[in-house]
Amino acid sequence: MKKLATLLPLAAPLLALGALAPAAIPASAHHSYSMFDMQKTIVLDATVTQFRWQNPHAFIAVEVDEDGTKQRWAIEMTSPNNLVQSGWRRTSLRTGDQVRLWVHPLRSGARGASYIGVRLPDGSTLGEVG
Repeated sequence: MKKLATLLPLAAPLLALGALAPAAIPASAHHSYSMFDMQKTIVLDATVTQFRWQNPHAFIAVEVDEDGTKQRWAIEMTSPNNLVQSGWRRTSLRTGDQVRLWVHPLRSGARGASYIGVRLPDGSTLGEVG
């Protein structure tokens, strides 16, 4: 009986921890950046064609002039909540804006990337620019 009385105070915290543990697994498994080459940074001089302020990730679609041909790129960002904390607003980008983007490209070579930073039309910057 004494052993049971000693273990009872531990039961509630252990049960709570056990109940919350499955919720942590999806959060950590939500997204992998393995598709992006996080060791490589490229700079894109681009025209914004779309800016989607949405969960779970904001998204920028741009056109980049590559040897006289306009190519579409898709840039994945973090969540709007995280972006707001680093100075972003829903109105930070508009269709037609000329921007310079710093991104980690897709490993596959396709025209897509993970956002690092941007120089806006007014010269201000958000994120990490180099």
